[in-house]
Amino acid sequence: MISGTSADGIDAALVRFQAGAPTRCELLLGRTYAWDEGLRERLVALGQGGDARSLEELGTLDIQVAEAFADAARALIEEAGVAASEVAAIGSHGQTIRHRPAGAGFDGRHPFTWQIGDGAVIAERSGIATAADFRRRDVAAGGHGAPLMPAFHAALLHSDSEDRAALNLGGIANFTLLPARGEVRGFDTGPANCLMDAWALRHLGQPFDADGAFAAQGRIDPALLARLLDEPWFAQPPPKSTGREQFHLDWVDARLSGGERPQDVQATLLELSAVTIAQALRAHQPATRRVLACGGGVRNRGLLDRLAAQLPGVVIESTAAYGLDPDFVEAMGFAWLARQTVAGLPGNLPSVTGARGLRVLGTLHPAV
Repeated sequence: MISGTSADGIDAALVRFQAGAPTRCELLLGRTYAWDEGLRERLVALGQGGDARSLEELGTLDIQVAEAFADAARALIEEAGVAASEVAAIGSHGQTIRHRPAGAGFDGRHPFTWQIGDGAVIAERSGIATAADFRRRDVAAGGHGAPLMPAFHAALLHSDSEDRAALNLGGIANFTLLPARGEVRGFDTGPANCLMDAWALRHLGQPFDADGAFAAQGRIDPALLARLLDEPWFAQPPPKSTGREQFHLDWVDARLSGGERPQDVQATLLELSAVTIAQALRAHQPATRRVLACGGGVRNRGLLDRLAAQLPGVVIESTAAYGLDPDFVEAMGFAWLARQTVAGLPGNLPSVTGARGLRVLGTLHPAV
């Protein structure tokens, strides 16, 4: 289970792994469960750099998130007709409220990442062993703790005949680079949907721009695009990761000259996502022949069209063509990570996160 940068719902996937074959898995059922709107508003505000009102509020949110995840797990297995005793483990990403792998703490020297949603509460309420808190061990080992999907992508989507890239279009965009021969790499590229979603909410009262229709009404503003692209983070080399605390509406507002039409800003934000994704791919794996996309952005036709325009000669297709539902690839990936944790096997790739070595990720909370 995962709630990503956009905090637009809890994605839950019931996954069956073939015994002795960790790279072969089947999605039995996938569902997205809505957050309580008041809770979601607080989570988004915290994720964008806001402060908790008190330690009491933060502790309460930790439990509320865990309870929501546990309710999602129970609803999923009930709909699937599966008993809790049949599920080996839950893999819970939780909700990121702060991600500072470069060490932007009080003294600027202590890197950390923080996902709330107490795994002990999930285990207790669901009756299923729960692996949670996957990112911290990698950060403790000098890594970014993100992205964590490349090991899963490499296991299921690698080809010996062509260079590929798996592209997750969530709130933040990230690549897993899968060369036919060579080291797997991965990193965040910047915004995918988070800025467009926030702008659509402000101007349309809707949580996202359905199929890029709002952006299609506008025109790209070259001057605004240049100011957005001037962000130093884009020029940083991998390993790197980011989130809402970096890319949010205050960041956009600071780069507006005033008087821009909302639809033109939306079109420009869409172009920002497409350009930064394409630039990252050309810089780090220029021989890529196929991009396999997943995440909510797969449903934004406008974004996919601009990506295709930025990457001529590259086939861009959904992971659905390879048996992976694009809406639940990340949730399936956390099931895979839970399987690794239970087996005592590493879940990170140091070539991706920058960690000092392979590490078993997550804390396992037994069912009883």
